[in-house]
Amino acid sequence: QDELVESGGGLVQAGGSLRLSCAASIYNFGDYRMEWYRQAPGKERELVATISKLGAKNYADSVKGRFTISRDNSKTTAYLEMNSLKPEDTAIYYCKAQHPVSARKRYWGQGTQVTVSP
Repeated sequence: QDELVESGGGLVQAGGSLRLSCAASIYNFGDYRMEWYRQAPGKERELVATISKLGAKNYADSVKGRFTISRDNSKTTAYLEMNSLKPEDTAIYYCKAQHPVSARKRYWGQGTQVTVSP
């Protein structure tokens, strides 16, 4: 069954770091663009970072210079390294696999909670 499983969330103090992982069980994982989203309480889900199958990366302005997205196709896993965390980074973080050609081929993980204390 195709699925994504996030891990690595938790509670950290402001200025700290966390590394999120997104383990994928998807046929031809390497073809997919991997994306990280987050959703804070009372707010809409927002795109945080993306990485193409060739490794091109994009970030939301709010996380540029602090977060790094990466992928290891041999492990069918995507990562989000988060440094200099701020309380406003508190949210549930979701990964998504999106096929670049077929919009219907997309998968979401269940989410992992990240809480940053002041």
